Amino acid sequence: MPASKRIIERSDILSPETYVSERKERRAAITALKKNRRVAVGPYATFYFENYDTMFQQIHEMLYIEKGGEEQIADELAAYNPLIPKGDELVATLMFEIDDEVRRDKELRRLTGVEDHIYIDVGGLRVTAVPEGDVERTKSDGKTSSVHFLHFPFKLQEVEKFRDPATQVIIAIAHPNYGHMALLAPDTRAALAADLD
Repeated sequence: MPASKRIIERSDILSPETYVSERKERRAAITALKKNRRVAVGPYATFYFENYDTMFQQIHEMLYIEKGGEEQIADELAAYNPLIPKGDELVATLMFEIDDEVRRDKELRRLTGVEDHIYIDVGGLRVTAVPEGDVERTKSDGKTSSVHFLHFPFKLQEVEKFRDPATQVIIAIAHPNYGHMALLAPDTRAALAADLD
């Protein structure tokens, strides 16, 4: 799909029969595409950078699994279209992946407001994450969600530096109880640069 495609329309949705016949190939293709759009930060956090293709697949998987018909299509479009980058941003799903239920509960309670402590450093310029405003991700009891949807709005100068291979790009979580960062690999930089046009 061209990088200029920023919204999934109802007319883009495949029929259930077409999706079922193509599902295996589509899942394999999206797995390959996601390889360079995944960044682990610290022991538990993983950023999955979204685009048109990842959201197109997500919508179709939800329709395949839940079989909710036309009403579900409208709901999925409303839920996932905001996670397609609009050309001046990167968008990521952040997941805290902790298998043990007890440890997961404990860690998520230590990460109150983590969504307000995330940024991308582009050669010394900080691009601060803006949480998707659909729901509050940290509950009143202080426990944060294991899934966060984040926008990273870029200015032109930051885009230019991001595209420069000589610029170091780091994604960081600077929460007092989870201070970790990761350098973006060249293949990841190249994949994400397509979202910034």
